[in-house]
Amino acid sequence: MRTALLLCAFALIFTSCAQTDASNDNSANPLDVLPVVPAVKASSADIFSDLVLTAEFQPFQQVDVMAKVAGYVKSIKIDIGDRVREGQVLAVLEIPEMEDDLTKASAGIDQADAEIATASDEVHRAELAHELAHMSSARIADVLKREPGLVPQQEVDEARSRDLVAEAQVSTAKSSFRTAQQRARVSRAEHGRIQTLRKYTTISAPFDGVVTKRYANTGSMIQAGTASQTQAMPIIQLSQNDLLRLILPVPESAVSRVHVGESVDVRVSSVGKTFRGRVARFAENIQQSTRTMDTEVDVANPTLALIPGMYAEVNLRVDERRGVLSVPLDAVDRNGSTSRIFTVLPTGLIHITPVTLGLENAERVEVRSGLKDGDIVVVGRRAGLKDGQKVQTTLEVTVR
Repeated sequence: MRTALLLCAFALIFTSCAQTDASNDNSANPLDVLPVVPAVKASSADIFSDLVLTAEFQPFQQVDVMAKVAGYVKSIKIDIGDRVREGQVLAVLEIPEMEDDLTKASAGIDQADAEIATASDEVHRAELAHELAHMSSARIADVLKREPGLVPQQEVDEARSRDLVAEAQVSTAKSSFRTAQQRARVSRAEHGRIQTLRKYTTISAPFDGVVTKRYANTGSMIQAGTASQTQAMPIIQLSQNDLLRLILPVPESAVSRVHVGESVDVRVSSVGKTFRGRVARFAENIQQSTRTMDTEVDVANPTLALIPGMYAEVNLRVDERRGVLSVPLDAVDRNGSTSRIFTVLPTGLIHITPVTLGLENAERVEVRSGLKDGDIVVVGRRAGLKDGQKVQTTLEVTVR
């Protein structure tokens, strides 16, 4: 019995010692653990540099529609929010005294025509009288030539005088005829002027657009919209919204890279959509106070989904590089006077490489020297890494 107990005690002591020795062996020979770093391959990509500017949509054109003549609103056929076409009747004015003026002008034409007829008859009568007086004077002169002294000189002189008087009467009659014709032209011009003013009583839309304001109602007294009468009330305000403007303040540094006809992305956060716009025109003048140049972008709005006054962000492309060697932004170490990139050699060793950078955007940067296509570069965490250190990498997929 005692012998069995002693054997068990020796067995326990031996097992404990064996486990202790094994544990000591494990701690004395640890596995070498290499740091794991995220990495990507340097590759060719297209790099774009966009300038983000904010602006407010404005109508392509907007106008207060005025009346050319003063009068009362007889009828108004549109209201706020209505879409109208060019030439569509918006309102009709009533001007009672204009009808009287038109009647008077018509009577003036009739009177002038009658005066022309009278003057024409007078010309014809004067020409006949002149012809008769001239024939009489010619006969007396012929007799006097054939038989001198037969006709008294006084009678010869009287015949010649009657001929000259009749000739003068013809000239006077013709002058009166021309005067009557001129009065007729004046009367017709006045009649035409009143008819033109009468057309202004019908107020039409100058272009396709949307009625954004209505100032007048039926029976409103409307003054003639002339420059000297600033108190004149418009009929409506019309806005062309199927094409909108964005006026962008482009900084002086980017002015030289703005070109008419370029397409731009217009982001409208209030509707959650991006639209295509086109650089349509620019001021070609830098404002001294802001050192910016007004540049207009036209945005088509056929469905009127966009409303003037909405804010929009425009990505104006100011530079681009196509097919250049590039890496993600977080692969570049900018600490110090020289930009550096941590590359991983095929042997797994870290190699710190000075690089020359070019164009960059929000995601990638162009590498002009110091790197070649396919090199593996460390991205993100670089703390504690040293030149010549051995590491493991996890390659990440990059989108070109």
